Amino acid sequence: MKIDVNSPTVSLLSVDAGAKKVSTGGVTSTQSATQDRTTFHSDKLSVQSLTSQAMNSPEIRQDKVDALRQSVKSGEYQVSSTKTADAIVNSKDV
Repeated sequence: MKIDVNSPTVSLLSVDAGAKKVSTGGVTSTQSATQDRTTFHSDKLSVQSLTSQAMNSPEIRQDKVDALRQSVKSGEYQVSSTKTADAIVNSKDV
């Protein structure tokens, strides 16, 4: 996975600390409405830390590749032709 650390998208991220009421859909007057609240912090230090972690991660997870290779070699990994065909048909890269 490649991350562009100079991407202008990072500066476009905003923090939303507001609360919004969720529709109660027929809740009686004795019950209170539930509030959902979400926040996203995109301070420079957090973004740099996450970017650093991503950049230091191996592009190929060799342990996963080796485990899959061993499963295929031993005959434990069975490929479904239907699932393969569906994945090809539904691929957005076609």
